[in-house]
Amino acid sequence: MIVFGKNVAKEVIDSKKEIKKVYLSKQFDDEKLIKYFEDNNIKINRMDKRILDQKFKGNNQGIALEIEDYKYYDIDEVLNANFLVMLDHLEDPHNFGAIIRTCEAKGVKSIIIPKDRGVVVNDTVMKTSAGALNHVNIIMVTNLVTAMNKLKDKGYFVYSAEADGKMYNEVDYASKVLLVIGSEGNGLSRLVRENSDEIISIPMRGVVNSLNASVAAAILIYGIGE
Repeated sequence: MIVFGKNVAKEVIDSKKEIKKVYLSKQFDDEKLIKYFEDNNIKINRMDKRILDQKFKGNNQGIALEIEDYKYYDIDEVLNANFLVMLDHLEDPHNFGAIIRTCEAKGVKSIIIPKDRGVVVNDTVMKTSAGALNHVNIIMVTNLVTAMNKLKDKGYFVYSAEADGKMYNEVDYASKVLLVIGSEGNGLSRLVRENSDEIISIPMRGVVNSLNASVAAAILIYGIGE
């Protein structure tokens, strides 16, 4: 996986992830980062900034790293948590990164995502999460409904967010919660909805009848967790 930017580079170093290669513009002059790469015998590839910008689009700040791919966690590793979040085929990596930040801030340690037809951990997610990814476990599962039923067998109650549910602040929540957030365009998938224990909603008193997925997730993560 390729990631870029000074802050992301520092987060990668702090997380002890393996750095395979480093690409720097000829003008890059962060002495602390350069010294770290040299001290750890990490190959540095210097190139003209124009070429670096063509190769790694976006605000790369003159630095890009090739690192190991993200290692997803297994669902069996998180069954001791009282609050889990599941993303039902979320598509926008910026929303994913923002949700990771919210979970880390609230102390929610694990997020479940599907293997197919959804966002995965990539450079945008890492950058948007602003370091929070290092403190939140991402679990990738083959089938969301199978994972939901496994969690229900372990005592979790599944609350899924949709516009036509019970107001979230009027619900008496179980001691073990799985909160499901639907995708940006389609909301909850049919089978996920059918296998949920309760559909919950956020009160909407304005003209706009929906919220950005990461904003809705933040409201519910904090609202349910109080």
